[in-house]
Amino acid sequence: MNNQYRRLSRRKFLQVLALLGSASAGLPLAAQGSKSMLMKAIPSSGEKIPVIGMGSSGTFEVGNNQKARAKLTKVLQTFFDQGGTVIDTSPMYGSSEQVLGELLVNVQNTQSLFMATKVWTQGREEGIAQMQRSMALLRRPILDLIQIHNLLDWETHWKTLRQWKQQGKVHYVGITTHRGYDHDQLAYVMENYPIDFIQFSYSIANRKAEQRILPLAAERGIATMVNRPFQRGDLFRSVKGKTLPAWAADIDCNSWGQFFLKFVVSHPAVTCTIPATSKVHHMKDNMGAGFGRMPDQQQRQKMLDYFESL
Repeated sequence: MNNQYRRLSRRKFLQVLALLGSASAGLPLAAQGSKSMLMKAIPSSGEKIPVIGMGSSGTFEVGNNQKARAKLTKVLQTFFDQGGTVIDTSPMYGSSEQVLGELLVNVQNTQSLFMATKVWTQGREEGIAQMQRSMALLRRPILDLIQIHNLLDWETHWKTLRQWKQQGKVHYVGITTHRGYDHDQLAYVMENYPIDFIQFSYSIANRKAEQRILPLAAERGIATMVNRPFQRGDLFRSVKGKTLPAWAADIDCNSWGQFFLKFVVSHPAVTCTIPATSKVHHMKDNMGAGFGRMPDQQQRQKMLDYFESL
């Protein structure tokens, strides 16, 4: 084999593949194939990731509970078997980093794992120590994404993470918030710093991000990771006893969960979303939202109108 191909890095190879696939990027979502999960590109690199990822807040905070760990191992295996790659965690989620690191050893098909975690402390040395501990717990000498959680001491951690990215210790750097009142500060960072990712809350019932954050992400070429797409279960409670509309079949939607997720990931500026679950059947349902036809703008409005009429 020619040496120049032997030296081609995995990340560069993925960028090339993304460029080769750009010819189909302009197709409407409904026109894309239904046999594989919809993928979207990270603007700063061209690397593509599945639109449905997995969160771990609450669900993986099980410590040494062996019964719970056994169930979560099956959840993880289902996630990867269905084409998942993106897992989001944090040192603030109790034992989730340790549990993920230990369980993933026994899961198959994890070659494309995209591991994201966060830094959530004050001070340079404290931040470095926390991120190094996350790497150790997750058993990942290099992390795909580290996010500064809720903008806590973000200027300090940004300096560290910028150096780490240059050194190859982390592939992408991001900022997170789940609080709507932080959007002004989040927008400031987006406008003035070359971050790769932002993470925030967005759902069919909480669309504040559409006002400024999502348009700005599209303008600045920043990937978006959506948390709380079900609003911690509130959306399911709001439709309890309600019938899924028959026209949901037009977008290959088989459940309320898929209805909510397809609304989120069909937004042009959303890269992926990270619903959390500790149940295999819920994981299968969540992953199903990434397959098949996606709503166009007219169908998204129809979904919104129907939801608000309930």
